[in-house]
Amino acid sequence: MKTTIASFVAAVGLAATLAPTAQADTLADIKARGKFICGTMGTAEPFSFQDPKTRGIVGYEVDMCQAVADSLGVPLELKLIAVEARIPELIAGRVDVVAANLGWSPERAQQIDYSHQHFVSLQKVLARDSEKDLKAPADLAGKRVSAVRGSSSEQGARKNIPNVEPVTFKDPSGAFLALQQGKVSGFVASELMLVKLKQQAAGSAVPVKILEPALFVEPWGMGVRKGDRAMLDQVNKVLDGMEASGQAAKTFDKWFGAGTQFNMKRDFSIEAIKG
Repeated sequence: MKTTIASFVAAVGLAATLAPTAQADTLADIKARGKFICGTMGTAEPFSFQDPKTRGIVGYEVDMCQAVADSLGVPLELKLIAVEARIPELIAGRVDVVAANLGWSPERAQQIDYSHQHFVSLQKVLARDSEKDLKAPADLAGKRVSAVRGSSSEQGARKNIPNVEPVTFKDPSGAFLALQQGKVSGFVASELMLVKLKQQAAGSAVPVKILEPALFVEPWGMGVRKGDRAMLDQVNKVLDGMEASGQAAKTFDKWFGAGTQFNMKRDFSIEAIKG
């Protein structure tokens, strides 16, 4: 009898643990709530950042979130989250989707589902220009490098630089400052961020350089709760529609193309992430 009761309790406990994933129905929640909540960073230009004129949060990933909200016929609410909180906030149901520089990795893909890629990031390393012996990421073997805590940049540094010692920070500004102050030999981040920082530091006392080649290439997607097929299909439908209509390319050019500080050409398309 005790064994039977124990087994029953264990089964109930397991079911309760699995219930949020198995029964996730974000679309129904959005309909009942009357708004779509998208988790984003708000500190990562040009993906999501504060417009200095309007003080509102704008950017490439904000436009992606808005497109999903429009497809559902509800207002968009942005919830600003830190890098390390992206997946926990999503799993806990405090946001409907995460669009926050979320690079794909096998480890993350076990916790959440990814939409089709909406951006592809080259992850590179920034070093002080005075460090003449540092020419490639491999030259940082056994040295200290900074990265944002919980980011794929931190993971990539551990995986791709032999015996590296990552020093992590809450935000990119802290990681970059550590490089400028000589506390680390390199700073690992998205190429876009590093290009901007290099430009800003060009006339400073500590100019910096970007080491080549890229440390790794990372597809970015929007994060959806594991097993929430309806929400995932909706996001992919929106992204694929933007690609087919040309809106995805226009959105890219708006934030990254000619006339912007990045002056980049789009060399990827929205498609399923090949893990």
